[in-house]
Amino acid sequence: MRAAVLTISTSVAAGRHDDDSGPLMRDLARRLGAERVESEVLPDDRERIAQRLRHWADGEGCALVLTSGGTGFAPSDQTPEATRDVVERDAPGIPEAMRAASRPHTEYWMLSRAAAGIRGRTLIVNFPGNPVSVSQTAEGLAPALAHALELLAGRHPHARAHGC
Repeated sequence: MRAAVLTISTSVAAGRHDDDSGPLMRDLARRLGAERVESEVLPDDRERIAQRLRHWADGEGCALVLTSGGTGFAPSDQTPEATRDVVERDAPGIPEAMRAASRPHTEYWMLSRAAAGIRGRTLIVNFPGNPVSVSQTAEGLAPALAHALELLAGRHPHARAHGC
């Protein structure tokens, strides 16, 4: 399986801050079975994010694309909108589970606007930009994400029974 990790941060893209969440996301992708994980850093730009999501899903055939950052309330936070621009089917339970996993750790859990969905056979998931939040949410989501990837790839008995 191939995966891509996109860190969405104008300040990281400009070299003003380190990418602390990208390595955590790459580790998650590997735990989910990715043998090859590509990564890049992008500024907060809706069109550019959408273009790169399409590139990794359609052009590179990644089974999984994880994003980190741009899911909050700041005017520049456009990752969920870019994700919704490209997905063909929503996966609303994933961001719901992410918010539930955040609830014990922060009083601001409900301010996450993360999105998730499917484009072709690619699962796209928005994670928060804060590395601590990435770690807190990734642990709870990993089993369900692994199952989702099996279904999308047609490697699960349920998927095969329905002609996938």
